Amino acid sequence: MIPEAPVRRRRVRDRHHRGVSRWVVLAGVTAGALVMLVPFAFMLLNAFKSPGDYSSAGPLSWPTEFYPQGLRTYWSTVNFPLKLWNSALIAGSVAVLGVVVSLLNAYALGIGRVRGRLWIVGVFLLANMLPQEALVYPLYYVAKEVGLYNTRLSVIIIFTVIQSAFGTYLLASVLGTFPRALLEAAALDGAGTWTVLWRVVFPNLRPTLAVLLIFFFIWTWNEFLIPLVMLIDNQTQTIPVALASLQGDRLMDAPTTNAGALISLVPAILFFLIFQRTLARGITAGAEK
Repeated sequence: MIPEAPVRRRRVRDRHHRGVSRWVVLAGVTAGALVMLVPFAFMLLNAFKSPGDYSSAGPLSWPTEFYPQGLRTYWSTVNFPLKLWNSALIAGSVAVLGVVVSLLNAYALGIGRVRGRLWIVGVFLLANMLPQEALVYPLYYVAKEVGLYNTRLSVIIIFTVIQSAFGTYLLASVLGTFPRALLEAAALDGAGTWTVLWRVVFPNLRPTLAVLLIFFFIWTWNEFLIPLVMLIDNQTQTIPVALASLQGDRLMDAPTTNAGALISLVPAILFFLIFQRTLARGITAGAEK
């Protein structure tokens, strides 16, 4: 019988003494991450730089003084707390509604075996590939006709449909391979359609749904074109639209714009850090399945 201690020692040694290729990959990933952080470093640098320093020394120079006035100007000019509430309300509502609609659609297509399932899933995939520029005018016209123009509800409905198109395509593919033994066992126990959905399917899809929820929130938070067209009132605009309003036709206050971009980025980063473990668990669970 082989003793366990040498085997365990060998595994620890192999874990700490990696091959050359692994260190090369790790160095490449680290270098790529540092390159991606360069624009954020410049944004942080110029957010606390006075307009005089920016115009005289340029965006790459170190500030000669700490200048927080850009943050104050952005906070008061665009009414940042209201814009933060609008973005959080829209993104949060779309994330929850998009996941629910995606789950119901995918359950009907993947488990219910609707006739023409492949064609319907293909339509959802095609709808997800349409550029937003092609959707702006029809959405604007319909919102005007039904009286939802310049309301947060219009943007919530639009992005719920857009995000659920991707979610339906993804979940329908997953549920198409769902173990039939579980469904048959639930049917033998007398479980109905809704019981199977919430007691059998939902617990198994929970990690995937958590990943979709996080992605839907971040994607909707960063949307710009449709909110720019649909929300024209300062009381309904989101953070990306408010940030774009700082750029004038002939003059742009670069320090204030960088300060606004910095403070607008903080909520999304905090959201990602809070749900980072949930995202990692969901991706790992999806890979194992």
